Amino acid sequence: MKKAFVHEWFEYPAGSEQCARSFLNVYPDFELFSLVDFFADDTRESFIKGKKVKTSFIQNLPFSEKHFRNYLPLFPLAIEQLDVTDYDLVFSNSHCAAKGVITKVNQLHICYCHSPMRYAWDLYHQYLHTSGLDKGIKSVLTRYFLHKLRIWDVTTANRVDYFIANSKFTASRIQKIYNKPATVIYPPVETGNFPVEYNKDNYYITTSRLVYYKKIDLIVKAFSKMPDKKLVVVGEGPELEKIKSLAGGNIEILGYRTQDEMKRLLQKAKAFVFAAEEDFGIVVPEALSCGTPVIALRKGGTKETVIDGVTGVHYDEQTEDSIIGAVSRFESIENTFDSGNISNIAKGYSRERFEKEIHDFVETKAVEFFS
Repeated sequence: MKKAFVHEWFEYPAGSEQCARSFLNVYPDFELFSLVDFFADDTRESFIKGKKVKTSFIQNLPFSEKHFRNYLPLFPLAIEQLDVTDYDLVFSNSHCAAKGVITKVNQLHICYCHSPMRYAWDLYHQYLHTSGLDKGIKSVLTRYFLHKLRIWDVTTANRVDYFIANSKFTASRIQKIYNKPATVIYPPVETGNFPVEYNKDNYYITTSRLVYYKKIDLIVKAFSKMPDKKLVVVGEGPELEKIKSLAGGNIEILGYRTQDEMKRLLQKAKAFVFAAEEDFGIVVPEALSCGTPVIALRKGGTKETVIDGVTGVHYDEQTEDSIIGAVSRFESIENTFDSGNISNIAKGYSRERFEKEIHDFVETKAVEFFS
């Protein structure tokens, strides 16, 4: 098969790009397409084997290198201009527009879906509120555009022959929004880079990009009410100053840390605290791989990745009291957690497992499609 790989944008390495690296490990002959490509040379070599990317017209628009997301209204048009008509297999890696690439009836289109567009669906009202777009003429224009984007998003779901979801939670959202079934293949986690640590220190940790939907402020507020418990916060983002203003004396805000520093902090923590409703949440199995239990919301991807009482503790509401109750419960059973067992369970999310499952899925569907 001649193969095309359609990615949203190559900007900096995140979860979607981790998947892209694995897709290219499985099929090194993929030819790459994307809305924009601003990868640094060393990142390009590491993540996409130094390959060149065929990009859309957005690549050459003014200020696109820093502000290409401002061209969101043009994404549907731009993705449809990427010409993949010469390929037998089209594989899209999508959380926004990539799945909307146009294919013919004799082309197999498989989409690995990280999420239907959350700001157009689940986070629509939150997005308007936190962006200051809940009133005024800008609000009217934004609501109208997102309405049109939802119509386009649903319509283009019919361009996909098979969906793969990154969690059962995402699969349920694909079913609800697109009315399409999806096979679940959990994302790749570099579990080998996060070895188990048995000797824990007396602190909790949370890490994330500091944006509103990650709910780091909620964790900080909860721990400010538990002054006898130390919390370490790692990450940077637009909510950094707000979070600093909320932190009590028992909370240490570290900002950005290197991968090695982050790994060591995860290894030594007594538990990792997570409050977001994520589609998967790759940092959770990274913490588990370190043998660190996770205190997490019983919703979204962490409902699947954290086993209550075995690899961590669940709580049911995004509230300070719910987090405080979960920490109290964790400490009451803390001695029952086995770091070695937690780490072994996390190996079920390894990169090797992911690449085998992707290969087997694509090969099986290709035989069915082209026979």
